[in-house]
Amino acid sequence: MASVSVFRGFVHGHRFPLFPHQSQLPVTSILIGSKKLEYRSNGLRLYARYSESQSARTQDLFTSRLQDSMENLPKLVEDIVQTSINTGPRGALRLAQGIQAVIGVSSEWLTDLSQSRNSPSGIPSQMQLGLLSPLYLRKLFERLGATYIKLGQFIASAPTLFPAEYVQEFQYCFDRAPVVPFDEIKSILREELSGPIDSIYEYVDPTPIASASIAQVHAARLKGSQADVVIKVLKPGIEDVLVADLNFIYVVARIVEFLNPEVSRASLVAIVNDIRASMLEEVDFKKEAANIESFRRYLESMGLTRQATAPKVYPECSTKRVLTMERLYGVPLTDLDSISSLVSSPETSLITALNVWFGSLMACETFHADVHAGNLWQLRDGRIGFLDFGIVGRISPKTWGAMEMFLGSIATEEYESMASALIDMGATNMDVDSRAFARDLENIFSSIQDLDSEIVVSAATRTDTKATTVSANLVVDERQMNALFLDVVRVSESYGLRFPREFALLMKQLLYFDRYTRLLAPNMNMLQDQRVTIASNRRTSNRNIY
Repeated sequence: MASVSVFRGFVHGHRFPLFPHQSQLPVTSILIGSKKLEYRSNGLRLYARYSESQSARTQDLFTSRLQDSMENLPKLVEDIVQTSINTGPRGALRLAQGIQAVIGVSSEWLTDLSQSRNSPSGIPSQMQLGLLSPLYLRKLFERLGATYIKLGQFIASAPTLFPAEYVQEFQYCFDRAPVVPFDEIKSILREELSGPIDSIYEYVDPTPIASASIAQVHAARLKGSQADVVIKVLKPGIEDVLVADLNFIYVVARIVEFLNPEVSRASLVAIVNDIRASMLEEVDFKKEAANIESFRRYLESMGLTRQATAPKVYPECSTKRVLTMERLYGVPLTDLDSISSLVSSPETSLITALNVWFGSLMACETFHADVHAGNLWQLRDGRIGFLDFGIVGRISPKTWGAMEMFLGSIATEEYESMASALIDMGATNMDVDSRAFARDLENIFSSIQDLDSEIVVSAATRTDTKATTVSANLVVDERQMNALFLDVVRVSESYGLRFPREFALLMKQLLYFDRYTRLLAPNMNMLQDQRVTIASNRRTSNRNIY
């Protein structure tokens, strides 16, 4: 008896195994002079059966997908129709504005192209990309307005997702938010507050303190109380533009998922819905006012009002599009020289800010999710000021439990515990190799100490006293911070993990606090210092009081 266990051959470039039904084949079934032919013949018969089976499975899969698509088609059409109704006439107006923007930027490109043709160096390679080149795409985004400016800011903050030339060009989206003329601001104030401006405000500074993509801020003084305030005004037409743009993006996402069901595994529509809800919440100042009041109640209930504050809201002169708040006076938490002139210990101020913020994670309905230096101040009265509650987060107890374990593992550099925490936090249907995941995380976090955080020191001598003052400021490379965070997310996703939105918000804030620690308390370990209370002892029931 001769045995044949496995035979491997190649037909039309395909490799296939041959497993006989019985491991022992009778020798009489093999012609000694033509063994290869016999083996190959068996292989071809099996491959034919394999091909027929694969073809049948492919046909079944196609039929199944077609059936699913036909079942989902009415829902898709219903969604598109309902979204179009919700968008209304502004959708057609937005389309016209989009066409106008494309024509305008195309004209710029054609003019520059004709000039380049006359240049000895010829047409630059970037210009050959047309409107898809970084420069002209950024100009198009700026013309399209708030939604696309915010998208440009996202590109600028995601160097691991986009080419370097696009990341660099879209940095301008942070600096070039157009200023709305004061006459338009006054018109919005009259309309929203239902009366003349001078009946409410003693004075409104026509020059804005700040102008962002969706809002503009002016200093003012209230009539009667003479209280100094700031007025945050939603720019005209912004809400309509956001609704139209985000509805368009939603429809595109629905169609893409319909045409390619594999995309649905990435929850594209869910991501777009989350972005839409977040951005529309940001332009509703009644919600921001509620976020501020919730934070102020948290401070009061925890006995923290002498350590920190948020601006008082004046509801009688605030609406969905106008937010009037107490004006706080202070300096950003990165201005070391000014902070030192206000308080004796900048390190103590940092610890206060950390404890207040960590406490809010579980003891407040929402937490501040944008603590960059412009929103976190050392006030003149010695307290820490939290400003701008347009972006907030909400964290579930389950996510926070995993997050605490994650933070503890960062402090102790226990990367296997870190991997376990991230696995607990992330949704996955895969078996994750936690040891390999831990090694990858170690490689990422070992680079934290290599981040460039430049402390700029300058000296000045006063002419009257001849005294020399020294000031220091922390220059943070925002791109490196985003790259570090995105590396964690990218590696985690390679193991099939998808994190809730609050994880991203928490991580970004921790990176901000890490930068402040380097400047204000360089010898302090933010996550291990006994003076810093990470909210492990906070009770979720505390939220009920808000």
